[in-house]
Amino acid sequence: MTDVRPARDDDLGSLPEIERAADGIFATIGIVGLPPVASTKEFAAAAAVLVAGDPPVGFARLELKVGEAYLDQLSVHPSVMRHGIGAALLEAAVGWAREQDYDSIFLATFRDVAWNAPFYARHGFVETPATTPGMRDVEAQERVLRMERVGPRILMRRTC
Repeated sequence: MTDVRPARDDDLGSLPEIERAADGIFATIGIVGLPPVASTKEFAAAAAVLVAGDPPVGFARLELKVGEAYLDQLSVHPSVMRHGIGAALLEAAVGWAREQDYDSIFLATFRDVAWNAPFYARHGFVETPATTPGMRDVEAQERVLRMERVGPRILMRRTC
């Protein structure tokens, strides 16, 4: 199991490159035109950022959407994928939400990409309609970003 910890200020500068490298994997299956990689400033403004490794090789960026815990981004550097790092980050994100007294955590992901929706489903997330203000906010943001143009997207939730 990989150790996951809260990001330190000196970790934040390396996280955009991890996201960029991880996003590059999508191009191998024809998904291009993803939103721009988050800046160091955006990472600093997140509700929480959890990292795996020292220096980090993966991260989970958590946000609050209308009072709900939201996993905004989970990225693992391709050089260390398939070693349990994503699963460790995901469990730590759920743990963070629980520690913050949230009943659940949700995310938006690609429905048909093997390392997206099926991965989250294996870890207890279930597809759900946008039934809350936070989920509707994310759904609207995805429309603004035109995420549907790169592949079908779904919302998923897990009880903490």
